[in-house]
Amino acid sequence: NIYKYAIYIIDLINSHTEGVVIMSYKYLLDIALILLSTKLLGLLTRRFNLPQVVGALLAGVILGPSILNILKETDFLSMLAELGVIVLMFTAGLESDIKELKSVGKSAFVVAKMGVIIPLIGGTVVAYIFNDGSLPNVSAFLQNVFVGAVLTATSVSITVETLRELGKMSERSANVILGAAIIDDILGILVLTVITSMADSSVKIGLVLLKIVGFLIFAAIVGYLIYLIFGKWISMHNVDKRRFVIGAFVICLLMSFSAEQFFGVADITGAFVAGLVLSQNKETSYISRRFDIISYMLLSPIFFASIGIEMKIPSINSEIILMTIVLVLVAMLSKVIGCGLGAKICGYNKNEVIQIGTGMMARGEVALIIANKGLKMGVMNMYFLPAIIIMVVICAITTPIILKKAYSHKTIKEKV
Repeated sequence: NIYKYAIYIIDLINSHTEGVVIMSYKYLLDIALILLSTKLLGLLTRRFNLPQVVGALLAGVILGPSILNILKETDFLSMLAELGVIVLMFTAGLESDIKELKSVGKSAFVVAKMGVIIPLIGGTVVAYIFNDGSLPNVSAFLQNVFVGAVLTATSVSITVETLRELGKMSERSANVILGAAIIDDILGILVLTVITSMADSSVKIGLVLLKIVGFLIFAAIVGYLIYLIFGKWISMHNVDKRRFVIGAFVICLLMSFSAEQFFGVADITGAFVAGLVLSQNKETSYISRRFDIISYMLLSPIFFASIGIEMKIPSINSEIILMTIVLVLVAMLSKVIGCGLGAKICGYNKNEVIQIGTGMMARGEVALIIANKGLKMGVMNMYFLPAIIIMVVICAITTPIILKKAYSHKTIKEKV
């Protein structure tokens, strides 16, 4: 009788829970593993005089599908990682000097322009050499140029974290990198739009340009209103400082959402602009310290580990190995040479030229997103995907190492 009663209870519970999704708490274990592994490997890389962000990237690669396959990409981790890079770029904006950014505005544009043109040409040439012509319905020229477009993408978030760790955010070259990264994002959108419009007639170049101009106007208007509210009205009233942090976060999220949703500009660009506007506030240092806590404790480790987790190293052969080596070298050198040449044209000294070129070298999720878009549209050959994935991994890991070396030299102060 007891057995029958127990069966009856179980059947009753099952009948009431049928179709109900039972919540999994594995995400708690995933977060714990990420925080522990990123910190341990971060400390280990620091022992070898390397930036801790390298350890965080390696933690994701080791625990992810590429090696141990303990951690997998989930929607929850992806959303937390996205929030992490938004907070990272927002904090970079808070720590930036608007006057310094204005003074390097022209230089940043030249650096960004050269940092798009040279990789675009380099990637196109590599694709031309190795393209096996397995996409007969799309012109070889369009296929090759699209691979070049993938190389134009810069993942400045890795550079920003390295600069913050090194305490170099206030350096003149760092401001050029930040300014160039924002312009690079806009130029990258234009390049991608032009190329995709050649394959898809529904893409309107004029509309994209109009949206970008609209975002710049929107950012200027909203920035001025935020400056009035935070810089004038709130400073005249006795407001709890903790409310500043909440208000700042709301502004950061709204600017990020608006940039991506309404103007087609990257959400991190909106976050950086929000931080830049709030950097003129007298409570900026207080806000920045509070964001540093949540970024260091949770969001940044998840973001950098997620980059490694997303990297699924595919099976390769000798031909792909050769192409990968060439693509990695071209990807790294084209950014260093292109951005460095732009800095040299603007009169920066040798050390700063190397710092700026190296700072723009990292690739990340943006390059993978562009490659994935090309595959879905049928304008990029699947043959190039393994090399692109490996290129992103190598660039993401080596950039902080080389950047630290670039900033270890004594800077020669020269006027631009």
